[in-house]
Amino acid sequence: MSNVKMVHIPSGGELLNPIEILMKAGLREKMKAADMGCGTQGHFVFAASRIVGPGGIVYGVDILKSALAGVESQTKLQGVQNVHPVWSDIEVYGATKIDDASLDLVMLVNNLPKEAMFREALRLVKPGGKLLVVDWKLSAAPFGPPSKDRISPETMKQLAKTMGLRLENEFEAGEYHYGLVFIK
Repeated sequence: MSNVKMVHIPSGGELLNPIEILMKAGLREKMKAADMGCGTQGHFVFAASRIVGPGGIVYGVDILKSALAGVESQTKLQGVQNVHPVWSDIEVYGATKIDDASLDLVMLVNNLPKEAMFREALRLVKPGGKLLVVDWKLSAAPFGPPSKDRISPETMKQLAKTMGLRLENEFEAGEYHYGLVFIK
């Protein structure tokens, strides 16, 4: 018998409810959105795809081609037509091959956003559009990034304010996450 304690590490779908969060961000049918740093599973990409429907578009953006291959595989398996994988370094201004000011909503989820990510995301948001930030609370958890690497909601709000954004909504995004919705 072992004394090793097993820790269950929840998947993205267990930690966060993408549909609920995207509804709080105001995503609706026929909108255009992008998940910057979407990851292999594309939890927010596919939730957004269902919300915007066939008249909308969702871009899954990631620097890892393997992550985009996972998203592309899921689009084929699910028969989804409105999801478009985009390879890009979201920390480089102008690198993401999506038209400037063309999106209703850009998502930064679990990215520990840096100023460079914010700038690239904002380039894509149309005037009156929204930026959704969902990130780790500062409190420690048995998984996720070290507490010292996490960014407080206050720091995030200050960064957004310096970039001319207005806070529209702040909410609990899950037991370990906060959510912020900014308007451009």
